[in-house]
Amino acid sequence: MNRGGRNAADRDPGLWTSDWSNTSYWLDGLSPPDVPQVDLPPTVDVLIVGSGYTGLNAAIETARGGRSTLVVEAETPGWGCSSRNGGQVGTGIKPSLAKLTSRHGADRAKAIRAEGDAALQWIEDRIVAENISCDFQRSGRIHAAHTPEAYEVLAREADLLRRTENTDVGMISRAEQRVELGTDTYHGAAVFAAHGALDPALYMRGLLQTALNAGAEVLAQTRVLDIVSGPQGHEVRTSRGVVRAREVIVATNGYTVGATPWHQRRVIPIGSYIIATEPLDPDLVDRLFPTGRVVTDTCKVIYYYRTSPDRRRVLFGGRVSAGETDPAVSGPRLHKAMCQIFPELRATRISHSWSGTVAYTFDELAHTGTHDGVHYAMGYCGSGVAMSSYLGMRMGQKVLGLAEGRTAFDDLSFPTRPFYTGRPWFLPAAVAWYRWRDGQQRKRAGQGARDRAEPAHG
Repeated sequence: MNRGGRNAADRDPGLWTSDWSNTSYWLDGLSPPDVPQVDLPPTVDVLIVGSGYTGLNAAIETARGGRSTLVVEAETPGWGCSSRNGGQVGTGIKPSLAKLTSRHGADRAKAIRAEGDAALQWIEDRIVAENISCDFQRSGRIHAAHTPEAYEVLAREADLLRRTENTDVGMISRAEQRVELGTDTYHGAAVFAAHGALDPALYMRGLLQTALNAGAEVLAQTRVLDIVSGPQGHEVRTSRGVVRAREVIVATNGYTVGATPWHQRRVIPIGSYIIATEPLDPDLVDRLFPTGRVVTDTCKVIYYYRTSPDRRRVLFGGRVSAGETDPAVSGPRLHKAMCQIFPELRATRISHSWSGTVAYTFDELAHTGTHDGVHYAMGYCGSGVAMSSYLGMRMGQKVLGLAEGRTAFDDLSFPTRPFYTGRPWFLPAAVAWYRWRDGQQRKRAGQGARDRAEPAHG
């Protein structure tokens, strides 16, 4: 949705570099993907809708398993959030063990949580095995508390994670905080040592080349219009014609549209916005990010940020408006939020401002399975770099009939809501409410800190 475009940036020209871009920072210096031109085949063993992390990892498995594999993409390969995200790599399971236990029982809950750890280890193994150069590193993640109460919750959760899930997580108090992060905004943090970071576009390009080398074909600018399933397979109508496929995998996540209405009713598309600063003084970056970890916080409407792999820039992302907006509008808002955390960046200009679309689910879990004979994996809730890759791989194994393709997510009910068709009409009100609540909590925390600092009068 365009609400002013680049003209919106003209209202504050001092905030932007003269050559600022509204495309992903990760695409700088990358030429368009080099994909061999192919015609739409009349038949194929496996047709995969979507060329992001899920689709490409599935394609690698099915092509190596001897199945003729076609990946169709409505835009260019990796056009969606696979080239637009923040490059933070974690376990990707949002609900706690206690919440999952209440919903699914203790054994299934433990298995779901374990899949997050498996996904994190697996993506590193994939990157190493396929020799994908994407600046992957186990940098660790700081999860910062926006209030003292949030810190106490984090501390209890960290203790539980260590005892029940053997998670490598430690706590740092507000007094110790600057050892990890150069700000006094937060009230301490949890540090997850095993989490990491990568360059998402380079990772996507590495997967694309791996899939092509395995024998998969990738057809860009090919939009799926309809899928008709029957006992003999699937008839897939596309903008280039019709192809019959024995197996179909839907891997569209935040870009799931009306061609697969059952899936569209179960994911909530949410825009996430990111800016990159102009190159910074290395000493400043070292003061703000002394350990080089990626960062998230405990606000309901979170911010996530990190340095670029070369430690020359700060990449800062989050949700900055109740409804969807334009990167020229979101950029100044993200800059303001960034400077509230790091006042030293106030004079820093924006070189890139862009967005991507993630997919949330109503139960905050990723989902994978089969509906009407069509396989799917989607709904990574904004933490999908590792999980989308992992579930894509598992989906490919399932199509090959391999037992190891099964996951703890299989056969979970994939919830929707009455009257929801894929347009999240409720999202602006929900975001506005949570943003107001986050602000009120911050204000109370700030007032409490000021009260404690004032001398008593007797």
